[in-house]
Amino acid sequence: MPFIRTIPAAEAKDDVRAMYQRQQQAWGYVPDYARVFSHRPEVMARWGKLLAEIKRPVDPRRLEMVTLSAALELHHTPCSLAHGAELAKIIGKDAVIAIANGEDHDEITEAEQAMMQFARQVARDASKINADDVGTLKEVHGFTDEEIFDIAAVAASRSFFTKVLDALGSMADRSFLKLDENLRHALTVGRPISHTPPEYLDKDQAA
Repeated sequence: MPFIRTIPAAEAKDDVRAMYQRQQQAWGYVPDYARVFSHRPEVMARWGKLLAEIKRPVDPRRLEMVTLSAALELHHTPCSLAHGAELAKIIGKDAVIAIANGEDHDEITEAEQAMMQFARQVARDASKINADDVGTLKEVHGFTDEEIFDIAAVAASRSFFTKVLDALGSMADRSFLKLDENLRHALTVGRPISHTPPEYLDKDQAA
């Protein structure tokens, strides 16, 4: 439950309703994080456009690895669960749990490990990154300048989203309780999962 008063789905109008509608189409319900943006739906819209452009050149495996790494470092349960679940579809549940626990796994290459460590440092304290860190990504692991920009941008963009949500008390929706127990436990790194029933734009959509 957010710390600020938000606009209930049943009362949403105009731009707020349109924003809720887009989110409900993606999730099947109005997610808790969308309600945080109910007073500034234009921010959500612009965030979505920026995120889409940041994601555009990045392949799904790399995108989910970098996003998950940043979310774990930021102790943000909703993003860790959402992107960990997506990454599990690509590399398997056990590999994702290994990432969450800071362990090696045969499915994850050395270059990917280095990339995820870099992403975590971006989220933790980007001012501590130096030229040698970037040089190692390039010279040892073969990343291009463009790819390193993408990694930094994906990780940095996650900081904005997670900090807004955590500052205002947003929680992971209870739909995440359906995830595999071991995966769910490994990815619950901040606030607990909510048990509050989800909201819907129309009452007849409630399950």
